[in-house]
Amino acid sequence: MARRQKTKKINGKIRVIPLGGLGEIGKNMTVVEYDNDLIVIDCGLGFPDEDMPGIDLVIPDMTYLETNKDRIKGVFLTHGHEDHIGAIPYMLRSINPPIYGTPLTLGIIRGKLEEHILPWEPNLKTVKPGTRVKAGAMEVEFIHVNHSIADACAIAIHTPLGVLIHTGDFKLDTSPIDGEMMDIMRLGELGREGVLLLMCESTNAERPGHTPSEKKVGASLEYIFSTHAKKRIIIATFSSNVHRVQQIIDTSARHRRKVAITGRSMTNIVNAAMELGYMKVPAGVLVDINDIKRYKPNELTLVTTGSQGEPMSALYRMAFSDHSQVTLDANDVVVLSASAIPGNEKLVGRIINELSRNEVEVLHDAVVEVHVSGHACQEELKLMQALTRPKYFMPVHGENRHLSANRELARYMGMNDRNIFISEIGKVLEIDADGARWGGTVPAGKVLVDGYGVGDVGNIVLRDRRHLAQDGLIVAVATVDCAGRMLISGPDIVSRGFVYVRESEELMEEVRQVAYDAVTDVLEHTRRRDEVDRMLLKKRLKDDLTKFLYTKTKRKPMILPVIMDV
Repeated sequence: MARRQKTKKINGKIRVIPLGGLGEIGKNMTVVEYDNDLIVIDCGLGFPDEDMPGIDLVIPDMTYLETNKDRIKGVFLTHGHEDHIGAIPYMLRSINPPIYGTPLTLGIIRGKLEEHILPWEPNLKTVKPGTRVKAGAMEVEFIHVNHSIADACAIAIHTPLGVLIHTGDFKLDTSPIDGEMMDIMRLGELGREGVLLLMCESTNAERPGHTPSEKKVGASLEYIFSTHAKKRIIIATFSSNVHRVQQIIDTSARHRRKVAITGRSMTNIVNAAMELGYMKVPAGVLVDINDIKRYKPNELTLVTTGSQGEPMSALYRMAFSDHSQVTLDANDVVVLSASAIPGNEKLVGRIINELSRNEVEVLHDAVVEVHVSGHACQEELKLMQALTRPKYFMPVHGENRHLSANRELARYMGMNDRNIFISEIGKVLEIDADGARWGGTVPAGKVLVDGYGVGDVGNIVLRDRRHLAQDGLIVAVATVDCAGRMLISGPDIVSRGFVYVRESEELMEEVRQVAYDAVTDVLEHTRRRDEVDRMLLKKRLKDDLTKFLYTKTKRKPMILPVIMDV
């Protein structure tokens, strides 16, 4: 791809640093620097893996941002999904840069921030597609794209060296619900002018063809409402999919049904979307969830959270008969209008099984087309490359297989391997007038959120939690006189999560005897003039119990020796 040569060499340097979203799903965050100026694109969260017991959320390590907070010119948000904005409240605990986003994106953030106590008033700045924001030596432009949430944008970063484009999450929908197609004209203009680097999402890079239009779901909803005219319809979908909820409301109104919203996040986002004009609800259609008993089943549609099978979500509580307003039976049909996020398949399957056990009909994507993706498939990804014609290409947003599949598309489009960069979290890509190359690393990784604690659970604590979950705990308590080398009382043995003590009295007595022998042996073999080493005593107790229990049970519970000195 030919490029017009610049007549004057520019000495500045661009640094692109992903702090999340590579080699993983979610936790999207990218830093772009030009000389001493720094901007951040997105600030998302991820969800814990199965090997993170007790963890609520996973956010990016923001050490680099905290260290360079005086250089940050702004945080620029592509859209309002949790994997792009969910870590904003945690970032604002330590730094307070200006945050730029479209109206719905910031509306969702304002709702989230009400649940957090922050040391300062957040600096939220509303922009619209087409807006250009000065950020030091850079200028940031918002470009409208289609996605599964309204107000999504790609971001073009204008630097003295050239233009960088970050696509955010996107798809090409030629018949979008809001009537506004992705701004391919502007993307094409930038491509003709010359794009230095394209950072392109990779979520659906393995899928051939095009992503279907959101309107396809509308046709499926019409079919469901027509064929289940005598039943109450409960639809679970992503709370952020404003267009999907709008279609559900419109279809309900055509079939003379009232609509009730349940689930905190669904209620919050629907209210925000209505206030900002992104949803239009006919008068009298919405009813309070507390008033649904006034209507017959065939007069109601319930829109709920829980499409991912999340424990304690509204749909989960309905399925397990724990919802205060809704009880499901054979007069109901439940529609799961979402695909399971990787890792959530078991949770979704559990809800489907429980609903089926209670004779509730369940419709999901395998039965009828009630969901379409918000992410670009291969043909749309190739279109993005064809429009922008980048000199350099960096796949973003996805696991390693997704990034690799996006690289293959770039190769297919004729890009040289030397100009394709598959990065990692914390790895720096440097671009200057002489070319592009790797430029070291910065601190990066995962910070775990457990309740109110942020970052206080690390690998050692997780290891202990996994150990406890797998094998349980044995506590051995002994009271000794270290100076006199005497066992005063015990050892007493407490078991939790290892065996049921009442049915294993013989084993527990053997464990107590092993502990007794270990303690007395250390006490007896300590020289008369020396005081007993408590650490040695704990180590001996732990080692002997570990060996004995593994020999007897082939299990390795956590051994916690407690030595009290009197």
